[in-house]
Amino acid sequence: MNSRRDRNARASLFDGIEEGGIRASSSYSSHEIDEQENDRAMDGLQDRVNLLKRLSGDIHEEVESHNLMLDRMGNDMDASRGVLSGTMDKFKMVFETKSSRRMFSLVVSFVVIFLVIYYLTR
Repeated sequence: MNSRRDRNARASLFDGIEEGGIRASSSYSSHEIDEQENDRAMDGLQDRVNLLKRLSGDIHEEVESHNLMLDRMGNDMDASRGVLSGTMDKFKMVFETKSSRRMFSLVVSFVVIFLVIYYLTR
């Protein structure tokens, strides 16, 4: 409902404006526009300026909230990247410092445990 009102307000924002300015009434020439016509035109322009001000304020708030959200997401990504790189460094250290004999015995023990569990559940 609110977006429909905003669309109607935006559509009416430029009603009555031509390239050369505000349309003059057909009964008046460009030199004979009276004060009431000028006052109505000024009120219409003031309403349009207020609408544009409100819309630009809403856009500003939306941009600010998105910037905050992106900053938080960037910080979270940096933190997860740090954790992941630390984990990878630990894996590298484990694989580099352990001898191949220990690694072989670890793999064999896992295979043996798996086979024992398999035969027990069968």
